[in-house]
Amino acid sequence: MISVSQALEHLFSLTSPVGTETVPLIEAAGRVLAEDAVSQRDQPPFAASAMDGYAVIGDEASPGAQFTVIGESAAGHRFPGTISPGQAVRIFTGAPLPQGATRVVIQEDVTRDGEVITLGKDLDAGDHIRPAGGDFRAGAGMTAPRRLAPEDIALLASMNIARVTVAKRPTVALISTGDELVMPGETPGPDQIIASNTFGLHALLGSLGADPRILPIARDTRSSLDLVLDLAEGSDLIVTIGGASVGDHDLVASVAADRGMERAFYKVAMRPGKPLMAGRLGGAMMLGLPGNPVSAMVCGHVFLAPVIRAMTGQGQAPAPRKTALLTEAMSANGPREHYMRARLTTEGIAAFERQDSSLLSVLSQANALLVRPPHDPARVAGDPVDYISLQS
Repeated sequence: MISVSQALEHLFSLTSPVGTETVPLIEAAGRVLAEDAVSQRDQPPFAASAMDGYAVIGDEASPGAQFTVIGESAAGHRFPGTISPGQAVRIFTGAPLPQGATRVVIQEDVTRDGEVITLGKDLDAGDHIRPAGGDFRAGAGMTAPRRLAPEDIALLASMNIARVTVAKRPTVALISTGDELVMPGETPGPDQIIASNTFGLHALLGSLGADPRILPIARDTRSSLDLVLDLAEGSDLIVTIGGASVGDHDLVASVAADRGMERAFYKVAMRPGKPLMAGRLGGAMMLGLPGNPVSAMVCGHVFLAPVIRAMTGQGQAPAPRKTALLTEAMSANGPREHYMRARLTTEGIAAFERQDSSLLSVLSQANALLVRPPHDPARVAGDPVDYISLQS
């Protein structure tokens, strides 16, 4: 068996970049920016009012001062003239500041009688002006690579950028294996269970910016597995779930080898998830995950997520870890790195008591994987431990 870090090194060596494409901004959310985006304009492009009120010459704004209103400036409709001493322009939030004005007196501090305004006794101290370029200047950029969040899309739109260059979505073929499986919504036989792994992994891969496809279940025959692998041709990554161990019905390694797979490793010193296999099959990277539901999902977070990030140009790095303090004591760990379903709160982190790799209900309640190194000694409450967040 190899360590988790060694397995990741092998996986990164198998990873190929998927290339780039240019897409409309409206389709870019969740994609990985592949080329820097540069603004061609200042934002705001003019000095603008931050409040509703009256634009005046700032040095003249004192309690009791009076001004003659000579016009109005609204968003999209600036006042075309220049303010002179003793004059004011009615102005609204976001409107261009009239030439000559250096302050906006908020309307709450003003009394108006016809075209004359009088300033109150207790004036707000701010000038309430958003300076031109106060948000960003022309030439400011968004640096790639970067996973584009909704807030990033808003910023790019304000830069007047209509199309962006992003990494292509890696196509991932998901193949569940086993006679015991049926799809959700079907009626299982007395010895069958529902295929849950592919659906969880499909959701995870989609959230990472990949393009996952669930292929038909491969039954426990070489011909069935061959047929489904035929359907996976053209994918960037083939992920099989189950059938990667050494039992009589675990055919993935054998069938893949007959099809020319160059295997990089088999078995990783971790729990859950030991029977992990990886290699290249034709033009695709191939990853064989264990069939236990929690094992498959843990491997998704520990291995699949870093692989997708590497494919989309986000660098080769393991899943990011953070540190929290234990809220409960823990016994010593065994020889394999242990990824324990855990709950992180403001008080700290605690592993769930039940850690069987078939218990999806426990995984659903977890928001973190508490990471125990091999042979980690017993821990007491208050000890720092590493964890991987399960929340995006």
